[in-house]
Parts: sequence; C-alpha cells; structure tokens
Amino acid sequence: MPPKKVVQEKKVLLGRPGNNLKSGIVGLANVGKSTFFQAITRCPLGNPANYPFATIEPEEARVIVPSPRFDVLTEIYKPKSVVPAHITVFDIAGLTKGASVGEGLGNAFLSHIRAVDAIYQVVRCFDDAEIIHIEGDVNPIRDLQIILDELRIKDMEFVRKHLEGVEKIIKRGGQSLEVKQKKDEAALVERLLQWLEDGKRVANGNWTVKEIELINSMYLLTAKPAIYLINLSERDYVRKKNKYLLGIKEWVDNNSPGDLIIPLSVSLEDKLSHMETDEERAAECERVGAQSALPKIITTMRSALQLSSYFTCGPGEVREWTIRNGTKAPQAAGVIHGDLEKTFILANVTKYDDIVELKDEAAVKAAGKLMQKGKDYVVEDGDIMYFRSGAGKN
Repeated sequence: MPPKKVVQEKKVLLGRPGNNLKSGIVGLANVGKSTFFQAITRCPLGNPANYPFATIEPEEARVIVPSPRFDVLTEIYKPKSVVPAHITVFDIAGLTKGASVGEGLGNAFLSHIRAVDAIYQVVRCFDDAEIIHIEGDVNPIRDLQIILDELRIKDMEFVRKHLEGVEKIIKRGGQSLEVKQKKDEAALVERLLQWLEDGKRVANGNWTVKEIELINSMYLLTAKPAIYLINLSERDYVRKKNKYLLGIKEWVDNNSPGDLIIPLSVSLEDKLSHMETDEERAAECERVGAQSALPKIITTMRSALQLSSYFTCGPGEVREWTIRNGTKAPQAAGVIHGDLEKTFILANVTKYDDIVELKDEAAVKAAGKLMQKGKDYVVEDGDIMYFRSGAGKN
C-alpha cells in the first residue's frame, strides 16, 4: 500500500484578506499622531494642534515603501516610467479614557480603528509644558494601558453580542447540523471572551485555523497587529536614551509579546519632511547624528500586515506590486487585472538575484533560469513576473 498522503491544513492569516490593507495611527490626544502622519506621508493633511480632538474624521494618504530592489531594477531596465509600492495610512482621532462607553469621540473613534488592518500606536515620552497632555502629565505606561483597556472593553462588547446571536440559535434545540455547529462556535466565543477578560490582546494568542476564521469575521480591535512608536524628544532620540524606555519594553513584553517597539522623534521627522531634497535631509541627519526612523517604520508595518512584493519589468515600466504572503500566481495576476486571474494560463518567473547577476532577460533565459509556473505556484517575495492569459492580456 502506498503511504497515505498527508494533507496540510491550509494556513489562515489573522485579519482581513486582501492586498489593499490599511494602517491606522492611534494614540491618546496630543501625543504627536497628526504631526507623524504629515511627516510619513509628506503631505499637509492631518490637523496637528495643541488641544484634544484636533482630528475628527480620519485623514488618508498613501506612503511609498522604501525598496532597494525596486531602485536596482529601475537602474537595470531604465524604464520610461516607474511605479513603486505603497501602503495606505490613516490619521485617526485621539483616544481618551472611557471611549469604549462614549467618552470623547467614543464609538466614532473605535469604528475608525475597526476599519483599518493594523495599528501604529504613538506613545508620548517627552515633557513639554506648552503641549497639553489629556491625562495631565506624561506617563507612557498609563497611556498604553488606557488604550489597551479601551480596545479590549469594546472587543468584549462585540464578542458578547456575537455570543448572544449564537445562543439564540442553540436555544431552538434539535439535532440539526446548524445547532451542532453553533454549539461548537459558542465554546470558541466563550474562550475568546475569557481571553479578553484576562486582559490580553487577541492578536497575541495562538489560535487554530477554525478559531482564526471566526475571529476574522468579528473584526476585533485587539486582533490587529500593533507597532509601538515611542515619540521621544530630538535630544533623547539622538542619544538613544529615555527614562521611560525600559518600562515600556516591560509593558509590551507582558501585554503585547512579540510586537515591535520603534523609537522616533516626531519633531525631527517633521523637520526632515519640510526639507525639499534628499541631500538636505541627509545633511541634517549627519549634523544631528541620527537617521530617520520612517523607512523602518514603513517596512516593518508591511511585514506586520504579512505583505510582500513581486515586480513587472520592461523598458516601458518597472512596477512593484503588493500581495499578501502565500498568494498564488493567478491571484497575483488578478492584482494587475481581474481578467488575468480568470483566464490565467501560466507565469514566466525570474528570480531577482538572477536578473541582478545577469543584467538581461535574454541572458537569464539562455542560462535556463527563466521558469514557467502554473496556477499552484506560490509567488515568492521579489519574483519578477510575466503572466500569460487566455484573454489576450499579458
């Protein structure tokens, strides 16, 4: 008897499926969110001001993803036009204690967080008597706990409502398949509720495929990956010292294990963003003795969203396309045009390292390194793709 084929369980990612994912900037009022938004997007949107709730409706902008590979491919192909990858960033109004029960902007604020896929959480770690702190003084550990508690309390409300709906079906009784499935679902939801009541973020749990599918249907606030941006004074950022940093690390390790902490100086980033050329920015960084944190902040968020890239290259255009990790070739083609996915035949794939080494597609083909892949091929980060379809679209 041949050995029984092992069927691997299909991996389901926590969060909304898709390639056009969004990041939201979250934090208490007056911690530097809108100024950070303006710096990272290099645009005048947002509304930085020294009073709470200066931002009401979320602002949205696209941020170009720093990509050394894209720059190299542009040099090799010398195309007429270039289209880099981007991520979408929202500046969301400042949170306040009690938002989960309607304080401040309350439910409007929380609904804006629910609409994004990952969170940049800005935490203030600088003293400035001229900039009001909504809680009266600077205490980043308290601020971190306020935001976690507000998001968690709202999630418990969502979960309890979901459980109520499930229990109504169970109460009908009977032995139908639907009732059995709902009993299993209720057990999962009760475990999820207990997790939240224990003070934990959903994103930091080890969930099964079945549990992730349920969690994804609920759009929970604490299920979103978070990156903690520690807003330091320019002086502290340059010298890489701040009295709050150790406490913040301990808090994140205990309450959001595995999530990244990135120190930055929003005031420095704001200054750099108003300079007209890269040369001016480089000179200022050299003068102060520190680099901008924005490239790391952008690429780290892309990783947190489990996004990767493939490229289409030619003399007309070099473009970097964004896909979710694990995307197969037909779905990757569909990012370009839906018809390419529907009528997909095959993909010609060149590895980035091969084109960099050989400098020419003809040389890659002559070396036997141009590969043809079918519909089951999982696109790898950095692939250079050319799709063939049955609709005459390539």
